[in-house]
Amino acid sequence: MAYVRKNVSRLTRTERRRFIEALLEVKRRGEYDEFVRLHIVHFRGDGDRGLRAAHMTPSFLPWHRQFLLDMENALRRVDSSVTVPYWDWTRDRSATSLPWTDDLLGGNGRRGDRQVVTGPFAYAGGRWTLRESITDINFLTRDLGRARDPISLPTQSDLDWALRDPVYDVAPWDSTVTRGFRNKMEGWGNGRIPWHNHNRVHRWVGGAMLGGASVNDPVFWLHHAFVDMQWQRWQQRRRNHRYLPATPPGRGSAQYGRIVSRHEPMPPWDVTPDELEDLSGIYRYA
Repeated sequence: MAYVRKNVSRLTRTERRRFIEALLEVKRRGEYDEFVRLHIVHFRGDGDRGLRAAHMTPSFLPWHRQFLLDMENALRRVDSSVTVPYWDWTRDRSATSLPWTDDLLGGNGRRGDRQVVTGPFAYAGGRWTLRESITDINFLTRDLGRARDPISLPTQSDLDWALRDPVYDVAPWDSTVTRGFRNKMEGWGNGRIPWHNHNRVHRWVGGAMLGGASVNDPVFWLHHAFVDMQWQRWQQRRRNHRYLPATPPGRGSAQYGRIVSRHEPMPPWDVTPDELEDLSGIYRYA
């Protein structure tokens, strides 16, 4: 029977506590830092050589679906009642709303160094030291809303703009495409509006959520659960429009060997986008 991923705003007090305790235990065991390391390794963009599996690529959505599922399985090995909740950033939009409460993810970073000093992931509590990162800072940081250069979270209209696109992705299959659900959801824009949806949320949270080590902030999982939920919504509306490309680009293409087609395995797993298009037998959203 499929288990349920709930809106974080609808978790009971007990569900909140068990989710946080499971996260802290996965961190204590050293497993959490492996997730951070894996994300850093696969944080590659258009300008990098070789295969792009996780970002600026059609497999952005299935890659993070598998990544999220792996973390959820790690949490459920600690406590089988736990699932990853989602943060609906179209509704809970302030720096003081959920999930930024002391019994969940803690609040904003303090002025100056942006260190998170409240909640279970505060460095002073001794249970959340950053060991895998792209900087030498060992404490969690946030800059909710960007104090010096304010930015707003995406709206429901921004989501609808992505969901209305009937095609999954288009050539050249990178951050420059202006059509296709994948990039409208991933959120690479132009000079006037450089970030949409997923990317804009990372920018709004700021601090540790910027760059390849963004997994160091536990809000990463709540954010990506909501992104995954949007892909599921798009799939339900567009049942005749599947993951693209269906076949690998040819040798004459600039994307030859650089992206994952529908039936090719995504590193580091031996799983294809095709196999991840429907996980309704494992989980559902409520």
